[in-house]
Amino acid sequence: MASASLMIPSFLRDLQASQGGINRTFAESGKKLVIVQLSGGNDGLNTVVPYKNDIYYSSRSNLSIKENDVFKLTDELGFNPGMEKFKELYDNGNLSIINSVGYPNPDRSHFRAMDIWQSGSGSEEYIDTGWLGRYLDSECEGCANSHHAIEVSDSLSLALKGEKRNGIAVQDPGRFFYTSAENFFSDVGKIYKEGNHPDEHNVEYLYKTVVEAMSSAEYVYKTSKIYESRQSYPNGEFGKHLKTIAELIISGIDTSVFYVSLGGFDTHANQKGRQENLLKQMSDGLYAFTEDLKKNDRLNDTLIFTFSEFGRRVAQNASNGTDHGTANNVFLIGGNITKPGFYNSAPNLADLDNGDLNYQLDLRDIYATLLNKWLGADDSAVLGGSFNKLNII
Repeated sequence: MASASLMIPSFLRDLQASQGGINRTFAESGKKLVIVQLSGGNDGLNTVVPYKNDIYYSSRSNLSIKENDVFKLTDELGFNPGMEKFKELYDNGNLSIINSVGYPNPDRSHFRAMDIWQSGSGSEEYIDTGWLGRYLDSECEGCANSHHAIEVSDSLSLALKGEKRNGIAVQDPGRFFYTSAENFFSDVGKIYKEGNHPDEHNVEYLYKTVVEAMSSAEYVYKTSKIYESRQSYPNGEFGKHLKTIAELIISGIDTSVFYVSLGGFDTHANQKGRQENLLKQMSDGLYAFTEDLKKNDRLNDTLIFTFSEFGRRVAQNASNGTDHGTANNVFLIGGNITKPGFYNSAPNLADLDNGDLNYQLDLRDIYATLLNKWLGADDSAVLGGSFNKLNII
């Protein structure tokens, strides 16, 4: 480890030192936002089940979940049978459920719908920056490090890409560090430092990105070794990634935003068992994550937000699955939820838009709330307009 650290160019170590190691001005509050993306379009109606609704059962003769199998939350709504641990979060007052979140003129394409959610744009807009990337642009002026937003993945999502600043994708802090210390990247950094800046914009951007990544690699790796979690997480990549985030947060890393994904929710066929298994992964993983944070007195400083690019249609299809829909439920989890339980009413299954749910809340209302009330940012500047802020945190 000692010899590997020497391979990082000295100017990068100087850069870190000149910033005091940790940029306290960026995250003075110490608050952390953890985004959980449920990729593929999670079926919200079989996640939060309207177990007293006749329309639900008549629309899903084979796919609906029986009342006796539901973890009941209210007299009308309950959780999927895979979400036992989410029921505990709900009972503990650490979970808020927001129903029917969407936007006008919804798009049912995975790629376009995900772009809309990750960019924080309207369906008629095409924006090549993400809402969290623009947060970095506005709140991190003069900050050279890219570790202020970390996606635990091998690639960076649009959500964390700004015009001037990006987050960084780190699947494994150790592997990331040792890769960055290879001679090739050291040579690239030296060329850039010596003033050989290419005239071509894209090449210049590439050099700059490499240098920023290298400057964060050692810091992220060393911070990840401060705290080793003893919490039991579920097996699989999702649980492993949540454990990595918990270790970084509890170790005191200077990162405000974390991003992680769980895929497989595009359930056009044989949905029931597949979705239940995925929801169990999500539920068990996030419960373990919150327990880890709680034991280390960090849950009150952490807010978790889950979303999917769209919900599914109300009626099942011929393959015992569901097709792409529109509005969906989202979850907020943390120690400082001011309105735990259900934030708003359940979807009205008697009032559909061509077989799909109507949205009650614009996704940008959620983002404005997270930016303004949690991260302390200028939400209007980031989102390019004024949106409602919810009384929920």
